Amino acid sequence: MSAFRYLMLAALALGFVLQSCEEEDSYAKSREREKKQIMNFLKTGVKAMDEDGEDYLLNVPGPYKVISEQEFYANDSTTNVNDNEFVLFAGSGIYMQIVNKGSGEKLKSGETTSVVCRYTGFNIATDSVEISNNVPAYVKYPDIMTVQNYMGSFTASFLSGMMKTWTNTSSVPNAWTIPLTFIRLGRYDSEEELAKVRLIIPSTEGHTYALNNIYPCFYEITYQRGR
Repeated sequence: MSAFRYLMLAALALGFVLQSCEEEDSYAKSREREKKQIMNFLKTGVKAMDEDGEDYLLNVPGPYKVISEQEFYANDSTTNVNDNEFVLFAGSGIYMQIVNKGSGEKLKSGETTSVVCRYTGFNIATDSVEISNNVPAYVKYPDIMTVQNYMGSFTASFLSGMMKTWTNTSSVPNAWTIPLTFIRLGRYDSEEELAKVRLIIPSTEGHTYALNNIYPCFYEITYQRGR
């Protein structure tokens, strides 16, 4: 190999290394920024009006009280809504508040069913609502996903709805399946009887846009067993 060709290959390899280091550095900085955004959100919470400015799409002001998984399980897997409690699942970075465990039954091991979800999603980084099927134009079109419980591990995919259309994928954010371990799925029309949770979701556990652009989200979701 000529000295010139060797130098060219060495320079090319160095370029790849430097690019990789820059990308890793950029990703690390983005993740650190995301963590700070979540920490700030835990203090402020969220209030978001609808387009007409007449009703709240979200009204969950902070600060939030973070409890450990040990505290959560010791308290019968509940969170105190009056105290603004959220349990942190340290392994994933997901924060969850169970507003209502719901009526009906939990999804049994080996069971597969459709689940109807109504929600409002809030982009914590931009401080704005980014998607909701709780607005009048879309309230009749809830998202429907099929969910399977395999020995306590849940897999899910969207059958229809705004999230599938918006992200152009049937993949369900990992965070959306976390509550299924703790909630009951009913077939009732009354919202008071539906399972309802709130989630603070880091990008690694969110939808494709959050994952690709590295930003956290807040979701308020109801879960209902499909027919």
